[in-house]
Amino acid sequence: MQNMTSQADAKEQALSRQARFVSIVIAGTMILWMAAQWLGGKLGVAEHYVFLADLFALAGFLWALIVTFQIWRKRRAHG
Repeated sequence: MQNMTSQADAKEQALSRQARFVSIVIAGTMILWMAAQWLGGKLGVAEHYVFLADLFALAGFLWALIVTFQIWRKRRAHG
């Protein structure tokens, strides 16, 4: 019985690590996106390069949303 408990604890720890990583990606993406917007405005970078930064930020947020949904589904299945 203790082996099953330790396996459940290990799975929960893995999900917690994954959730922490997602939060770091979200925060990092937001900071980098804001920095790119500010720097683009200060340096007069062409709009299509700033738009490219927007697309990268959207990709990061989309990835985070997908992984967060997967974490949620795994926690519901094991809960």
